[in-house]
Formats: sequence, C-alpha cells, structure tokens
Amino acid sequence: MPLAEHLRELRNRLAVAVLAIVVVTVVAMFFAQDIINLLTEPLPKCFQIEGAESTGGRCATLTYEGLTSPFTTYVKVSLLAGLVIAAPVWLYQAWAFMAPGLHRNERKYSRTVVAVGAPLFLVGVYFAYWLLPRAIPVLLSFTAPDAENLVSVANILDITVRMAIAFGFAFELPLILVLLNLGGVVSGRRMLSWWRAMVIGIAVFAAAVTPTDPMSMIALAIPVTALYFLATGISLANDYRRRRRDPDAMLSDDEASDLDLTPSVLDGPEGGSGSRPDAGEPPRRNGYDDAT
Repeated sequence: MPLAEHLRELRNRLAVAVLAIVVVTVVAMFFAQDIINLLTEPLPKCFQIEGAESTGGRCATLTYEGLTSPFTTYVKVSLLAGLVIAAPVWLYQAWAFMAPGLHRNERKYSRTVVAVGAPLFLVGVYFAYWLLPRAIPVLLSFTAPDAENLVSVANILDITVRMAIAFGFAFELPLILVLLNLGGVVSGRRMLSWWRAMVIGIAVFAAAVTPTDPMSMIALAIPVTALYFLATGISLANDYRRRRRDPDAMLSDDEASDLDLTPSVLDGPEGGSGSRPDAGEPPRRNGYDDAT
C-alpha cells in the first residue's frame, strides 16, 4: 500500500484500540472500589488500635492524602483495569498492522512468543501477589512500639503494581534468551559460561525490586535463576540439533571452515598414471617441437 493508506490504517486501528480502552475504563469505574480492595488486600489492616497492639505492630491503617485523592485513585485504578482487560483488543490491532510485513516464519515465531510470553508474565504477576502478604508484615515489624503505621492507598497501589510488573518481566528472561539463541545471536555454551554473572545479576535485580526482606529476594531469585538454566538447556539442545543438520551452522561469518589437508595421489596425464609427461606428443625435429 502507499504511505497514505498505511497512515490511514494506523489511524483506524489506533482509534479502535483507544475506544476499547475507554469503554472498559468506564465500565471498570463502577467496580473501582472492588479493584482497590483486591490490590490493597496484601496489606494487613488495623481497624482499631487494640488490633494493632495484638499483632505486634504488623498492621497499618489505609489513608487518603488530600481531598481529591479518592477521585484520582478511582480514575487511575479504572484506567489500569482498562489497559489490562482491553489488552487483547489493542494487542490484536498492533499485530494486525505489523503482520502483513512479516514473513511466514516470522509470524510463526511471533505467535510462539505470545503463546509462551503471556503465561510467563501472568505467572510472575501471580507470584508477586502471593509474595506481598508475606513481605509487608516483615517491613511493618520494624515499627516503633509507640508508633502507628499510616499507609496511603496510592502508596500501596504503587508498590503492588510495580512489584507485579517487575516480577512479570523478570519471568520473561528465559524467553528472551531462547529467542536470542534461535536468532543465532548467542549460543547455549556462551549462555552457560555466563552463569556466575547471571546468578549475581539476578540476585541484585531481586534485591532492587523486592521490599527490604531477604526472604522476598530469595523467593524471586530462585525461580528466575531456575528459568535461566532452563533456557540454557533449551539453547544447548537447539545448538546440538543445528549442528547435526548443518555442521557449519555454528561458524561465524568471519570464521573459516576446516580444510582437509591430507595428501592424495593424483592421476597422471592421459595415457595412464605411469606414462611419461611427453608420452603421446609429436616427435621433435632438431630438438624443437612444431610450435617452436
């Protein structure tokens, strides 16, 4: 299509995607309070001072900061729900716009990425939601004896969403590594040689995105490390399959193939391998041939 047709198609698909997000956001506003309760559920709440004392300070009171904070929180939560629930629509519109420009094998790999990447991301989000109720009480246990924990709704929502996104993308690490291997960017042997640096990097990442709780860091680092070694195993198996089909497939563009330098017996000229070089030539006259 000409450029104007591409731009027109992009405009129409963006309009459909935005309309789907707006419709779902408006509907989600009627259930915003239920969504807020779901996202703030990992926080142990104190409904009275006696309850806080009975739990040793491991609870908090939810608060709103400012007069407009409840309304802005409703809007943010509804918009977040609209983006998540309407994801199949706007992802399909993006795919439909890019798919005609892809080759058949590229479309096959794209479907595989979506089929594997989406469940991995959801597993990471669920893992973060499972971990938060176990990590937050540890943080609240550092509260002074005579102090009361006041946590704003915006703060707990920010922590919950940030943890869910961080865990979701962390679980995409094996998929990215396998894709790099399939594209010939990195080999499985090279990935295996990185294992020390990768283990340390995963531990640092887990410490940065999780609350200041060693158990939370370990709970994130162990499954991500296991997924890294799983991706390495898949890449090694793929490299072995590739070598069996094409022994030179693992060579780089600047690397020469192995040459067979074993000497071999060459056949002689016409007339047999044992004939003299001048056998069959016309007789010389006065030491010179006809050409001379």
